[in-house]
Amino acid sequence: MPHDARNPSPQQDTQAAEPVRPQPVVQPKNPLHGVTLQAMVDALVDGYGWEGLAQRIPVRCFTLDPSLASSLKFLRKTPWAREKVEGLYLFMLREHRRAR
Repeated sequence: MPHDARNPSPQQDTQAAEPVRPQPVVQPKNPLHGVTLQAMVDALVDGYGWEGLAQRIPVRCFTLDPSLASSLKFLRKTPWAREKVEGLYLFMLREHRRAR
């Protein structure tokens, strides 16, 4: 009996296959891979304090009544500010490596 698309054979699975999920990309040389924004801000605050962070990246979330929650909210909505935070975090990592 020939196969008919309207009448699937009993061997065919009539249920839709689950979508294939891409495997996470491994980035061994990317120092930001796996580091959350919260972890970056925490490390920067530990290293420089809110005042020092505000001097290096002059944005309101660091200068006026700074808090982790308000900073994360702002940085998640503002790509240019997040890039500055990522850059300062990378700079801080390099400085710590040199100091060893």
